[in-house]
Amino acid sequence: MTAPALDATDWRKLLAPYKNPSWRLASAQLLSSALPFGLLWALMAMVSGRSYLLTLLLAVPASFFFVRLFIIQHDCGHGSFFPSRRANNLLGGALGVVTLFPYGYWKKTHAIHHATSGNLDDREFGDIVTLTVREYRALPLLRRFGYRLYRHPLVMLGVGPFYQFVIKHRFPFDLPFAWKREWRSVLLTDAALAVVVTALGLTVGWTTFALVQLPIVLIAGAVGVWLFYVQHQFEDTYWEHAEEWDYYRAGAHGSSFYDLGPVGHWLTGNIGYHHIHHLASQIPNYRLAACFRDNPEMQRVTRLGLRESLRCARLALWDEERRALVPFRRPALAAADPAAAGPRLATRA
Repeated sequence: MTAPALDATDWRKLLAPYKNPSWRLASAQLLSSALPFGLLWALMAMVSGRSYLLTLLLAVPASFFFVRLFIIQHDCGHGSFFPSRRANNLLGGALGVVTLFPYGYWKKTHAIHHATSGNLDDREFGDIVTLTVREYRALPLLRRFGYRLYRHPLVMLGVGPFYQFVIKHRFPFDLPFAWKREWRSVLLTDAALAVVVTALGLTVGWTTFALVQLPIVLIAGAVGVWLFYVQHQFEDTYWEHAEEWDYYRAGAHGSSFYDLGPVGHWLTGNIGYHHIHHLASQIPNYRLAACFRDNPEMQRVTRLGLRESLRCARLALWDEERRALVPFRRPALAAADPAAAGPRLATRA
């Protein structure tokens, strides 16, 4: 569906009424996420020695509360969860220990994602690596294989979450040394994690801790990666070179509305209203649904249900001629000119 053709002034006027964080709504969301997560974690630890199948079943709802906590941390990074900047930063830093994502590091790289999403000439931080057809054709065979492997759903949803949560955000090799504040965030989060993990390991036992925490992280990570993927990686998404790129077109055309229904939206912190979030990241997640309901303009965007979203898993390359995200086996791929490769692939993600 074609997004409404509004200019920047129109978008700002339409979205402004929803940029008002609420102590009451934020506190209620935090309590309804942290308390069930803590109780489920404790229950999983209690039953893990008796029935690990039950432990794994409990990991599913626990993972969704983990996702909700991650979305709260995400809103804190945008300064949109609480009315107070200090409260946002304090809560965001604390939640970074729970979600394993250092708050300062995530805040910086995610802001870059918002500022460059859909820009073919700026694909460094915070995005799923996406090549154009011509760029892919210009790669040597081994790098083509690496890109295919990277884009495979089993790697992205299986290996990817473990890599992101357990390895990359403990040792962020792509983080410039000049970013001292972000490095401090990483080191402080890692130190706090060492204390928390040691305390829990000594309390419930190291084996029990691993049997409880790992399935939560892997399931929540897979859900999170999939949500992030499908919100930008759909057939008629938006990619432009820098001279043609526009922030509001990238938000309205390059971000989907992932229609998960009331329960699905609640479990995922309303991140399915991703087009609104990209148009105005200062809107708290708990006001996104109201913004969607109140404004017909917000409803005239790419809408994906669960069934439609599964088809996005096969998409892998941006075809600049067709202006569409296409699978590897599209005929246009074979006809592409290797010599006409576009800009250099940025290796950071």
